[in-house]
Amino acid sequence: MKFSILILNCVVAAFLFATSAVADEDALDKLFDRLAQPELQDWELVERAIWREWSDSGSKSMNFLLQRGRQAMSNGDTKKAIDHFTALTDHAPDFAEGWNMRATAYFGEGLYGLSIADIGTTLSLNPRHFGALQGLGRMLEELDQKTDALKAYKAAYAIHPHRPGLKEGIERLEAEVSGQDI
Repeated sequence: MKFSILILNCVVAAFLFATSAVADEDALDKLFDRLAQPELQDWELVERAIWREWSDSGSKSMNFLLQRGRQAMSNGDTKKAIDHFTALTDHAPDFAEGWNMRATAYFGEGLYGLSIADIGTTLSLNPRHFGALQGLGRMLEELDQKTDALKAYKAAYAIHPHRPGLKEGIERLEAEVSGQDI
């Protein structure tokens, strides 16, 4: 019953507080161009700016659900996070970050199938989502699907060559897939 009231409140709030803000694709294009520079020193700042763009649904109420879900994740309550992110994906199905965060929460619960499905939706909405690609690679690697994991890591690396762990993951999997010892 409480969850139904939460959803109803979110729906009402969505109509009251919705804005027309949409991710600024021109700004994102410039950020991704900078991020791709191999010698970029302040890549963390660029990455944070991208995450800020991705985290704005254009609706205060949907952003609030995202914030609540992230807070639940920070508190170690992935089940509550999944509830918040599910409400978010139900009411803002075109908001890629809602799907990505629910995928992350599912991963935290060990629900890889559901996580991979949500990553698929994330990537259909936002093909440059390097976090989703890296998460997909990690799960595929754990599921012993090394060739597919390597593809996911390479796709993430092509977008974000500074992302921690990607280069090492690629090198490790290239050696394993080719049959070489590390």
